[in-house]
Amino acid sequence: MQSKRRRSLKREARAIFRAGLNAVHAGEAVCRYMRIEKVRGQEFLVCGKQRISLSETERILVVGAGKASSQMARAVERRLGNRIDGGAVVTQYGYAERCKHIEILEAAHPVPDISGLEASRKIEKLALSARKKDLVIFLLSGGGSALMPAPAPGISLEDKQSATNALLRAGAPIEALNCVRKHLSDLKGGNLARKVFPARMIALLVSDVIGDPLDVIGSGPATGDSTTFFQAKAYLQRYGVFHDMPEAIKNRIEAGCRGEIPDTPAPEDKIFRRVRHHVVANNKIALEAAFEKAKSMGYSVKVQTNSLSGEAREAGKSIAENAKRISGNSQNKLSPRCLLYGGETTVRVLGNGVGGRCQELALSFAIEIRGYDNVCLLAAGTDGRDGPTEAAGGIVDGRTAKTAQNQGLDPDVHLRDNNSHVYLRRRGACIVTGPSGTNVMDLVILLVNC
Repeated sequence: MQSKRRRSLKREARAIFRAGLNAVHAGEAVCRYMRIEKVRGQEFLVCGKQRISLSETERILVVGAGKASSQMARAVERRLGNRIDGGAVVTQYGYAERCKHIEILEAAHPVPDISGLEASRKIEKLALSARKKDLVIFLLSGGGSALMPAPAPGISLEDKQSATNALLRAGAPIEALNCVRKHLSDLKGGNLARKVFPARMIALLVSDVIGDPLDVIGSGPATGDSTTFFQAKAYLQRYGVFHDMPEAIKNRIEAGCRGEIPDTPAPEDKIFRRVRHHVVANNKIALEAAFEKAKSMGYSVKVQTNSLSGEAREAGKSIAENAKRISGNSQNKLSPRCLLYGGETTVRVLGNGVGGRCQELALSFAIEIRGYDNVCLLAAGTDGRDGPTEAAGGIVDGRTAKTAQNQGLDPDVHLRDNNSHVYLRRRGACIVTGPSGTNVMDLVILLVNC
């Protein structure tokens, strides 16, 4: 009976996750948000509450970057078809969806490569070609910052790779990564909008950042930047990597702090007067869909937080404490409980293993709830990729860590070595989705069968 209950929890956790994922598919989100309206013989492009007369628009150009950008591009083509006069969008290797009117390019993530540099040049060329009566549709999703590197003058691609690698290994959050990237870039931090101006721009965004701050999503290529060179230097120092940076990066950061290099364009700059941003999908929407699915399955549901952050293994311990408290509370016996968490944790890499933030959170949780037969947790990235692995995350229960010794596995050793992926893979506890068509941070689903 207990075995059947465990299998049911895992199956239901997967169904809840899939419901959340389906609600934020980037292509479908764009299609829901964008449409063509015809009024008295004139055509209008409608995006949310914004209406643009196509009869007064000379050309439509489409540019974009991110893991979900090619799905977004296909959706734009479904709505606009032959009205598109040209486009270039860059996505991660293996994530491409081919289009007719928009060139789909592929590059590396999270560490940029030469293909990303070449894609950036094509996007920049299109941006610079825009005229005042043109409309530029900018498609941005998580991963766009690394996929569109475009180093600033004096900075090489290798320099940016070094900075990204160092900050990732130090466990820096996306806000820190993007602040540094913006001050080493020729397109981020509002600089893409600077190149498009005075043309009109619509930015459609799939948010992978807590709270959807426009200047953080993809390092804000089309929005004003409130961060400074001083903040970029402070982040590099906080995570202990400033002195190890290439000389070109240190020289640029120091020159910026001295005022010798202009900072990124501020939000009040006139170049942003013809830019409108629209967030078409985010973690909140995914949580809402997961909530409704769990509720329909008979769970008492609560969104515990939509701003999950911090160290993955510490988050796993904290969630485990919630699970134990619910499991031991006699007042919760009437119905099974579901707690939902949205956000994105980080991993400080101290070992030599292979893992990802969701898998590390799941393994940490599994260790803490060994022996609890009525608990299940699923933690997965909505983009289908958790760290440098083929897994999106992990799904664990009270047996995941308890019975591992029979297979010669020590969960505590694997966690200490940041080797969560190897452990969970051997336990058959990985979640593998492949490219998901979206990227709105992570979903963590806790089920307790009271």
